[in-house]
Amino acid sequence: MAEREIVKKYSNGELTVVWKPKLCIHSAICVNMLPNVYNPKEKPWIKAENASTAELKTQISKCPSGALSYEMDEENIQEDKEKTPRMQIQVSPNGPLLVQGNLSVTLADGSIEEKKRTTAFCRCGGSANKPYCDGTHSKNDFKD
Repeated sequence: MAEREIVKKYSNGELTVVWKPKLCIHSAICVNMLPNVYNPKEKPWIKAENASTAELKTQISKCPSGALSYEMDEENIQEDKEKTPRMQIQVSPNGPLLVQGNLSVTLADGSIEEKKRTTAFCRCGGSANKPYCDGTHSKNDFKD
């Protein structure tokens, strides 16, 4: 008789993490990349709601054994597309670059932030909150 494959699923509402324990080689890449999501000492050990969909996709793509994969919730994808206007980018005179729409921002340290509103990116180079604008352009007399 064939052994039944165990498959566990954990959702964050947009994405479902699929775990096949028999494939796992315990490289711990998942635990090291997203310790708030993967904790082998807890039950359930995967808490998909503790990370953004983009973070989960990035981490799952690095699983060397294929024990982790994901499925997208089609209903949420369609709903998101209907709610999300086309992305718009506007250059503010003497100010920031304004980006409106859903986007993932990969920061210099490799972390990813999900933005679902208008986001102001620094153009003057003086922000203490790079890549985001903190209003420094008005103090350093930025013109462009």
